[in-house]
Amino acid sequence: MALASSTDTDKHRSFEHVLRLAALAGILLLLAACAGTPRREATYKPSHSALADEPARAPENSIGTANDVLFRAMALVGTPYHYGGNTPEGGFDCSGLVDYIYRNAANMMLPHSSRDMASLNGVKVRSMDDLMSGDLVFFSIGGGISHVGVYVGKGRFVHAPNSGGTVRLDDIDGPYWRDHFAYGKRLLD
Repeated sequence: MALASSTDTDKHRSFEHVLRLAALAGILLLLAACAGTPRREATYKPSHSALADEPARAPENSIGTANDVLFRAMALVGTPYHYGGNTPEGGFDCSGLVDYIYRNAANMMLPHSSRDMASLNGVKVRSMDDLMSGDLVFFSIGGGISHVGVYVGKGRFVHAPNSGGTVRLDDIDGPYWRDHFAYGKRLLD
């Protein structure tokens, strides 16, 4: 009887050992899966802007707010594009992105249309050289204002460009955007 009891105990210990190893392997697999979760794809690329060496500027009476707008805009780079979207969780279209940035960084509610944003009161900035951090930048694509972004300085702007894409940081004087730039609008000051 003592032999049967010792064999049963050995089998029980062996079974417990296998269970522990299986549990450990399961935990390691779960940890590996969590560590391998894909992150938002970075959409940063080096600047080739002729304005990149210009000093950073912000409206004199709104430097803090302009910095808040700049940092909020930069933090959203990589967020998915979604037509009609206006939250990081749901994605953004161009005007939804700009409204979200201004609502959260400057406590300003903006219309949800680039055309309506272009008609807001503010200083119209005709030259890219005169843009300041936080200025809205408008583009005419196919006639009339049809796209908007936020100028962040050094020749760069943040925008939600198209379906299937993400919020990006682009050179405002790059080949495509330079040709479609209409003007900037300074709402901060």
